[in-house]
Amino acid sequence: MEFFERLVDRFYEGVQTDDVLAPLYPEAPDFSGARHRLTLFLAQYWGGPTTYDDERGAPKLRMRHFPFPVGPLQRDRWLQHMTNAVGASGASDEIRATLLGYFIPAAEHLRNDTGLPITSADYPR
Repeated sequence: MEFFERLVDRFYEGVQTDDVLAPLYPEAPDFSGARHRLTLFLAQYWGGPTTYDDERGAPKLRMRHFPFPVGPLQRDRWLQHMTNAVGASGASDEIRATLLGYFIPAAEHLRNDTGLPITSADYPR
C-alpha cells in the first residue's frame, strides 16, 4: 500500500499544476479524494485489499471517466505524469515496465472523444 501511496502522491504533484488535467477534477484544488480513490484502485488491481470495491463498488473506469473530456491531449498529459511517477518510484526496471504496460493501454481505453484511436509518438500502443 505504501508503494501505491507514494506513486499516487508523485502523480498528483504533476496533475495539480497541469492546466489541462487539473480543471477536470471537480474537487480541485483539493485532490485528496482523487488520491485516495486512485491509491485504493491501484492497490486492489495489483492484488491488494479490496477496499476500493468495498467503498465504491466495481471500478467501471470508462463509466466513471465518461463525464470528463478525455482525448489524446488529456491521455498524453495523464501518461506523462504517471510515467514520471513510475520513474521516480524506485521500483525495479521489471516493475516499472509492468506498471507502464498497464497504464499506457488503460489511458487509451479511457479516451471518450469521438475520433479513432490515435497514439502519441511518445506512447506506443
